[in-house]
Amino acid sequence: MYIYFHQRSISFRTEARPLPPMPIRTRQKASSFPRRRSSQLWSDTVDSMSHELSTKEIKRQEIIYELTQGEKQLIEDLSLVKKVYYEPMLKLDIMTESELGQIFGTLDSLIPLHEDLLARLEGLRGAEKTVQEVGPTMMDWFPCLEAYITYCCNQVGAKALLDQKKQDRRVEHFLRLCQESSFSRKLDLWNFLDLPRSRLVKYPLLLKEIQKSTPPEHPDEDALPEAIELIQKIITEVNLKTGEAECQFYRRGLCYSEDSQRVSEIQASRFLYCHGELKSTKGQKLHVFLFELVLVLTRPLAQDREGPAQFQVYRQPLPAAHLHLEDLPDGEPSSSGSFRGAFTGNDKVKNCFRVSTTGRTKSQSHSLQANDSFNKQQWISCLRQAMVQSRDRQAQTSHCKPSERLSPDPGHRCYPFQQFSHKHRISLLLSP
Repeated sequence: MYIYFHQRSISFRTEARPLPPMPIRTRQKASSFPRRRSSQLWSDTVDSMSHELSTKEIKRQEIIYELTQGEKQLIEDLSLVKKVYYEPMLKLDIMTESELGQIFGTLDSLIPLHEDLLARLEGLRGAEKTVQEVGPTMMDWFPCLEAYITYCCNQVGAKALLDQKKQDRRVEHFLRLCQESSFSRKLDLWNFLDLPRSRLVKYPLLLKEIQKSTPPEHPDEDALPEAIELIQKIITEVNLKTGEAECQFYRRGLCYSEDSQRVSEIQASRFLYCHGELKSTKGQKLHVFLFELVLVLTRPLAQDREGPAQFQVYRQPLPAAHLHLEDLPDGEPSSSGSFRGAFTGNDKVKNCFRVSTTGRTKSQSHSLQANDSFNKQQWISCLRQAMVQSRDRQAQTSHCKPSERLSPDPGHRCYPFQQFSHKHRISLLLSP
């Protein structure tokens, strides 16, 4: 479904996971983007209190106010995107209506959903500007977020098309002027288009913070856990569907030089663990895809401005169930994975690992170099996870009747983040 990109980190299974994977890239420096906005506190809106509130209750009201303000800011940003990006590009014929429709997807349909929640939350504020119960309101509203499935599934193709259109000077010039304008806060168009995804994964965090500040016997005591469980289920469903859409998108971009390369594991895979650029033993740049069941090394083909990216499959795909992984220490790899002469002027080769396979096809071995140590550890972590899951699936399949065979748990996927500078706020980061 990265959701793919300048990769920053990997998220593992959590109670509420960030949205699907994108390419692994080098770890970036701290973002140069400014914070979203200066945030006003709930206490700043209250002139005086007729009764004293406990410190815990004040904190609870602050978090509920943050939830409300977040909705207001999201609505403002999504409306801004339509007015300053979509409409001008359409009127100036910078892109066609069809192209803009693919890039912006169903963004318009999300604005009324969040306007509805904002109205509900503001309606909860009493005379003292306090909110008593928020759980039931969120429970009633969360089912509307199923609309995010369509929007997020479209994002893979949307990002690819936007990157492709940036090769057009008129598009690049327009987007650069917008980013340099004050209204953008130095965010580019894709940052704005990804705001709904960022907002989606923020809900469980906010509700859990509210729950921590909710005393026993409070009317919200039972409703909040139910609301958290519901939003986590919705996020899981969005993850699953978007992951399937992303897998299909990149699978369609594979070009085969031989029919033997069309291994069954490629078509049977439902999602991507990760993908990105690595170097081969000869210093060649390869784009490597780790699908659910198979590792595929490719060479990017020259991209047609009017067509999607294409990837020429390099050598034979390596089934994950038969993979062997070796973490190579810094220094020149030996034997089957020598980098000798590949990197002129380098005394030592760093950030390398080797993948090999034996089994139904002739043995293969590929020594690959990542951009840096963090990037290498991301690859190794994803590869190990894919190997374990594929072998578990193979063992399960061999012991079950056809009607009883199960697919791997999609919740065990690792999700590399997208390039976006604003963080996907709920994740467990992988330390190198």
